[in-house]
Amino acid sequence: IVAEIEKKITEAFEVFDRESNKTVDARDIGCIVRSLGCFPSEAELRELLAKVVEEEEEEEEATRFIHLEKFLPVMTKVLLDRSYWPIQEDVLLHAFEALDENKCGYITKEDLVKYLTEE
Repeated sequence: IVAEIEKKITEAFEVFDRESNKTVDARDIGCIVRSLGCFPSEAELRELLAKVVEEEEEEEEATRFIHLEKFLPVMTKVLLDRSYWPIQEDVLLHAFEALDENKCGYITKEDLVKYLTEE
């Protein structure tokens, strides 16, 4: 099961590894964590990032870039321990209802893309 979790984390990390050098911008860590089904608060996310950064040698670089080899063990533990609860269904439903301006019970693909990329 650990190997499966590590594979899932690595795949999510690689989506944001634009230069294919096993590093991501620290600002992308929240997106990576959320893509793995974890929804920490901003404070919890900063704590998680601090755990990863503790492992880095160069402090200045660590605040800008996160290396997969440092992120992987920390995130694996988070997933194994189920440290963060997923968003509750009623919260998601309320969010989609807020986006459903015409109250038709659905959001078009085009509108969802617009909301996710522009607003």
